[in-house]
Amino acid sequence: MKKILTGIKPTGDFTLGNYIGAIKQMVSMQEEYDSYLFVADLHALTIPQDPKELHERLKKFIAMYIACGIDPKKNTIYLQSENEYIPAMSYLLECTTQYGEASRMIQFKEKSKEHSNFSVGLLTYPVLMAADILYCDADYVPVGIDQKQHVELARDIAERFNHRYGDTFVLPEPMISKSGVKIRDLKDPTKKMSKSEENPQGVISMFDTKEDIEKKIMRATTDSDNQIKYDMDHKPGISNLLNIASSITGRTIEELEKEFDGQGYGTFKKYVASITSEHIMKIQEKYQQLLNGKELDQILDEGIQKSRTLAKGKYDLMKQRMGVIR
Repeated sequence: MKKILTGIKPTGDFTLGNYIGAIKQMVSMQEEYDSYLFVADLHALTIPQDPKELHERLKKFIAMYIACGIDPKKNTIYLQSENEYIPAMSYLLECTTQYGEASRMIQFKEKSKEHSNFSVGLLTYPVLMAADILYCDADYVPVGIDQKQHVELARDIAERFNHRYGDTFVLPEPMISKSGVKIRDLKDPTKKMSKSEENPQGVISMFDTKEDIEKKIMRATTDSDNQIKYDMDHKPGISNLLNIASSITGRTIEELEKEFDGQGYGTFKKYVASITSEHIMKIQEKYQQLLNGKELDQILDEGIQKSRTLAKGKYDLMKQRMGVIR
């Protein structure tokens, strides 16, 4: 079975858009691949973080992913910082990476412009990302188009290492996320629903209360003709609500259009608000059970044990081939 690896950075918030657009795809992929999922907490340190907030997010993010359908029995789940061999591998890989390669990374260019005194970690974190990918011989890394460059760098580094020291790594390939359903901002449906948006009324968090979810949907921007019809170009607001309803229920857009034909936006919004809030409440119930129980620690303990064993084996092999072993 081919291996697939996904890293999640513990910053910001989970939105309904993240759940529908990304996590549900991960749930379907876990049936096809040997899946690795980790919290990239070391990557978060490239810019200053509040230690208390970062610590609290680590388990929260894993718990929410599992509550959303990620199966611990079908995924190796762990915290990046608990595997000490990955940063050790990263240093060895840094020694086979050219400065020009690292400095050409688009995200480094953008973030270094924002911070006049950026950390060295901001420059080298794509190499740490390469170590994340290469230690377990991941075949595929699902990424958006903005992260494709980083997977390509990991492949270049691996290919160079293999050529110089002998076959050591599987060459990974980026798996560009399929253009699934993209959930839009409820107040401005021309934009995607993003945790970075300034207007919180347009964004549904997976941690929102039932009341807040329903209020946000009932106040969602729509057009004036009152027809429940999918047309993203001319009716983005109602089309966005149709996408949400379809994704939550598994029903087709056509079925929803037929059922609510002639009933008006008010009725349809109440329906979308009800099914969405109920669905998220069920996820939150599972999320709270995970946070309050011992299962999450057991999942992370098992995941890091497997991850550490693989990484130590790869690290020792790298040292042997580079000549730095007794």
